[in-house]
Amino acid sequence: MAADPNSFPQFLSDFEQTVESTASRLLSLTEQQAQEVYAAEKWTRKQILGHLIDSAANNHQRFVRAQFTDALVFPGYEQERWVDAGHYNDEDWSRLVQLWRLYNLHLAHLASFISPAVLKGERTEHNLDVIAYRPVDKKDPATLEYFIRDYAGHMRHHLDQIFESV
Repeated sequence: MAADPNSFPQFLSDFEQTVESTASRLLSLTEQQAQEVYAAEKWTRKQILGHLIDSAANNHQRFVRAQFTDALVFPGYEQERWVDAGHYNDEDWSRLVQLWRLYNLHLAHLASFISPAVLKGERTEHNLDVIAYRPVDKKDPATLEYFIRDYAGHMRHHLDQIFESV
């Protein structure tokens, strides 16, 4: 019997495969390509990947904390300032790729141990209307599973930007 393509374990498997295949693709970019701005007045590829590392760091603590509370209410973060503070353009590209890869594999590992009741439990108190990539209306309940899948959607969006003009 084939795995349910919408199941959370299948989602995590697909997520890990995306991370692994994308890491290889990212490593094929040269240092020069990684420092090029992908579009006028935007971040460089290094800065985009740095933003994804910052996102992983912020969402790591959110995914852990969500297991100990009935709410999905988390602080946001100032993305531009975090990228500036990270000095990602001054970091070695291969190190950034490895950090991004390993952090996301760890997030998949962490998520694989969250109970289905916690993943699917509806939370009426949340701020996913503000912090989610695809916002959830404040009056609608949200789940941790939705938020984790939303994180992956945000990541894919930015990975598409990195490869947009390569």
